[in-house]
Amino acid sequence: MERPKEEKPQKNNSGKQTAADGIEIIYYTDPLCCWSWAMEPQWLRFLQELGPSLTVTYKMGGLLPSWKNFNDSVTSIRKPIHMGPEWMHAKHVSGVDIDNQIWITDPPASSFPACIAVKSAGLQSAELGAAYLYLARKAVMQDGVNIARTEALISLANTLSKEHPSFDVPAFRNNLLTRGLEAFKTDWQQTKFLGITRFPTLIFKIPGRTPIRLTGYQSYETLIATIK
Repeated sequence: MERPKEEKPQKNNSGKQTAADGIEIIYYTDPLCCWSWAMEPQWLRFLQELGPSLTVTYKMGGLLPSWKNFNDSVTSIRKPIHMGPEWMHAKHVSGVDIDNQIWITDPPASSFPACIAVKSAGLQSAELGAAYLYLARKAVMQDGVNIARTEALISLANTLSKEHPSFDVPAFRNNLLTRGLEAFKTDWQQTKFLGITRFPTLIFKIPGRTPIRLTGYQSYETLIATIK
């Protein structure tokens, strides 16, 4: 699975009109959302075909504030050990590699630190924010890394800096407690205001039409059909 190249693709410069011209997609997600990771191949295929004509913005929804009083009535998840079966379900449906052992060996206490880290990286550029989100998802879903831990988030930043030399790790670290935190709060409040409780949720803003909201795992065919 190849990493997404940037969060906000440039407009189509071919001079030709496409079905996606002028469309904005707001993608509400979370680094701990197994269904977002399960949809990644479908999403990347969609972006590869239509990305140059789209404007895409990622919003961090804050899936798991903490396990204290957490209760997902839809999936009956109340404890870390309950999350493993949900991840295995996502793996079965999508065929994407997901390892659920972290929910037994070292369960993340919250998704908020990773959300803040994604926004902190995104303050440097949309491309870096998207790349960091991909690294965080892969780390927890496939490599069993507890991305609720600060040291893990810093390690991912160091990895990103090797692939993108322009990425400023010290600035990233500073933003974890300042601007990145505030950026995440804005996303989280917007998510609550819109009543979004499931991830991924994608809102398609198409000129001349009422915005379209898709919630949950989507196939490539569904994504294409939404704009065509």
